[in-house]
Amino acid sequence: MDLGDAIADELALPVDRISLEMIYRGLYHFSVAHQKGLADDPLSYFTAPENQDLGIVKSIRKPSIRLIIAPFPERQKNSPDFFFSASSQIHLTTALQA
Repeated sequence: MDLGDAIADELALPVDRISLEMIYRGLYHFSVAHQKGLADDPLSYFTAPENQDLGIVKSIRKPSIRLIIAPFPERQKNSPDFFFSASSQIHLTTALQA
């Protein structure tokens, strides 16, 4: 957690944009680079531009958009059927005949 906070500070990003799971997975890559003498500090290793492919920084997701199913949306904005909503009832497509 402390390493993730330090990475966020170094990259000037909010902490919630840093993936702790990918830091954990990236520690293997750091240890291999350390054994080869290519890296000494995990903070500088994870913040280096050439190591951005480790996925430490989470991508920004698109906001969810509600699906409009009204045939004439400009005339039916206040209608209860304006947005798609899943039915709460489960409809069976087949049934056993007694």
